[in-house]
Amino acid sequence: MRILVTGGAGFIGSHFVRQLMVGALPGYGVEDDVVVLDRFTYAGNEANLAPVAGRSRLRVVRGDICDPVVGGELMRGTDLVVHFAAESHVDRSIAGSAEFVRTNVLGTHTLLQAAADHGVGKFVLVSTDEVYGSIAEGSWPEDHPLRPNSLYAGSKAASDLVALAFHRTHGLPVCVTRCSNNYGPYQHPEKAIPLFVTNLLDGRPIPLYGDGRNVRDWLHVDDHCRALALVADRGRPGEIYNIGGGTELANRDLVSRLLELLGAGPEMVERVADRKAHDLRYSVDCSKIGEELGYAPRVPFERGLADTVRWYADHRDWWEPLRRLTGAAGAETLVETS
Repeated sequence: MRILVTGGAGFIGSHFVRQLMVGALPGYGVEDDVVVLDRFTYAGNEANLAPVAGRSRLRVVRGDICDPVVGGELMRGTDLVVHFAAESHVDRSIAGSAEFVRTNVLGTHTLLQAAADHGVGKFVLVSTDEVYGSIAEGSWPEDHPLRPNSLYAGSKAASDLVALAFHRTHGLPVCVTRCSNNYGPYQHPEKAIPLFVTNLLDGRPIPLYGDGRNVRDWLHVDDHCRALALVADRGRPGEIYNIGGGTELANRDLVSRLLELLGAGPEMVERVADRKAHDLRYSVDCSKIGEELGYAPRVPFERGLADTVRWYADHRDWWEPLRRLTGAAGAETLVETS
């Protein structure tokens, strides 16, 4: 089998690739060929693929998903596409949304057209729970109306609808997944947990939006990638699958846990002005993927968070260059708590 992973040098994409290469994902073996397509923007990092670099079954292509020539060349002979490539930082979308529309909508369309033209066997679009908007109580099922509030979420909602339309119009076997907030190793330090952890490791305060009451469901990247493999292997074409971690926390409670893990006090929290259109709560109903594909999260949040903190403490050589490059360090920077 030949698998094309777009955005395969990013946080979740590279984890998926590393797991594929060692045969750790259900339905896929170490004999499968893997092609990574990545533009290597600030969020794509060759170091993320270092643990599997040089493997004969892995090919890494530097290219843009908006380029139809690149997409067409890579789709020939491809059995499965797992599409991670996206602009994903909410605050960056507020500062400038054009690149989000270009990459997330036009880029996804370019890939879908190439996949349809070349008869790809399965196309999995990795999306986000943010397309649903905000929910005060309960959890979103997959058929909940889309009400995105951020420009990032709006661009992802559009890409979801385009992908599903390709299934209905052209018969392309598409599945869409919508995940909650991911965490784990190799996540860029502009995102909430690695930003907070690396700030504390450097003796800097944690920038916390508003009153910290915004609630997110936390999903370990191991669980997310395992769920994606289940969808790729056995998910029904034309269907949407929510993927959650089962741990809902207010941001201020997440911060309290990190302070405890790193032996810091409340004086290390710096309140910053709240984000525009900041959704209060996300929560996905994961019963569909559980009933159909047998998914349930396996990584307890307490263990996953402690392991993640330990990873960043042990890998300064990975994250310090990224902080210098993007300035992701203090309260004045973009803070992603999606």
